[in-house]
Amino acid sequence: MANTFGDSYGLTCLCPIQNGQCEANDDNSFDLASYDKITRRRLQTLPQNEQSPFAKIPNTYFARLFILNDVFFEQGNDVKRDHLKSKYLVFTSNFHGELETYLEGMWHNAESEIRNIWQYAVGFERVNNAASFIDYIKKCQLKTTLFFNGSNDKSLKQQLKSLYVKQAFSEFVLLNQGKNAATLKAEFKAFLEQIQLNNLDSPSWRPGQTRLTEASYSIPTTTPENS
Repeated sequence: MANTFGDSYGLTCLCPIQNGQCEANDDNSFDLASYDKITRRRLQTLPQNEQSPFAKIPNTYFARLFILNDVFFEQGNDVKRDHLKSKYLVFTSNFHGELETYLEGMWHNAESEIRNIWQYAVGFERVNNAASFIDYIKKCQLKTTLFFNGSNDKSLKQQLKSLYVKQAFSEFVLLNQGKNAATLKAEFKAFLEQIQLNNLDSPSWRPGQTRLTEASYSIPTTTPENS
């Protein structure tokens, strides 16, 4: 089915950016950049990793924003080429659950960032609440006919827990090279107790986290058991 893979959803939308440039600010200062350049600058200065606005949005597996300047062709110089009439703000996201629920959570958790990013998109001036934001994104949406999800369709909590276990186990293997069987058995038992496989809440990976930290994992100290 288009846009979906099990319980995961692939959203892609192209939002045309207004042509023109910014006028005088309230303090009579000027930003002479065009609307697309202002939008690009705002994307480039968004916080990243755990401070990213998408880290606050429930059920987000992956999200990306970029500016599409034009379409590109490689057929040679003798071919008539079409060009876009506008530059586009492209938003793509893979997430768990239904589209409307996700967009509602996006609005409620990152409204200020959404208003800032989409400010100069055509028609966005009519967006003033979650319902109108959902309608706007749907109008800009492209059908993802062959949606490929790079992981699975499990809940975000399950995905984050899996990332945590993967990274913690890699650290465990690295730090336990060359130990004898009795010590390794004891260390692995302590490792399993620490990571709490069946507890999806904690310890776990945090949305936007990019590396294992001491706060999320520490090496257990054990006394070797008798083999």
